[in-house]
Amino acid sequence: MPRSSTGPAVAVLTAAALGAVAFLGYQAAATAPDHPTQARPGSHSDGSEDRAKKTKKKSTVLPRNSGTGTRVVYALGDRRVWLVGADGRATRTFAVGPSSASPDPGTYKVTSRNPGGVGSDGVQVEHVVVFHSEGGVVFGFSAAMDGTMPDPDARKRTGAVREARADGSAMWEFAQVGTAVVVIA
Repeated sequence: MPRSSTGPAVAVLTAAALGAVAFLGYQAAATAPDHPTQARPGSHSDGSEDRAKKTKKKSTVLPRNSGTGTRVVYALGDRRVWLVGADGRATRTFAVGPSSASPDPGTYKVTSRNPGGVGSDGVQVEHVVVFHSEGGVVFGFSAAMDGTMPDPDARKRTGAVREARADGSAMWEFAQVGTAVVVIA
């Protein structure tokens, strides 16, 4: 039986292809974010928030004069949300990432909910809880599927208030249509 000369060539090409795949895998791992929820470049979660936490720790205590009864309290300055039960006690609090527009302080109500879709910034989101709309900007809480936060310095005015996915699930369970949303400075 005659010998084929293609065997060694196939082996060399296969080895070269495996080497190239291994090299590309190494490059991808070397440039990947350290944490899967690391923000897109330009978003405010690029480490500046971590530096701010180290220099000034913000209180997680439910602010006074933040309403009564069952409600969501959103503190603009603290970038924090509290889910408050009928007894006036916070059942959960978490940090959020606002986008380029913020609602005026006041009391609103959840007007609609959507299990998922694409945010006004083009990011795939889940657990959308809308509480206000003004001047073409829709304000609502949501969690980005990729874990990123909105860019508060973006030119396009968006009203997304982003949460971590676990916090978005908690908001989704808590804030039904008609639930009060108290926005404070």
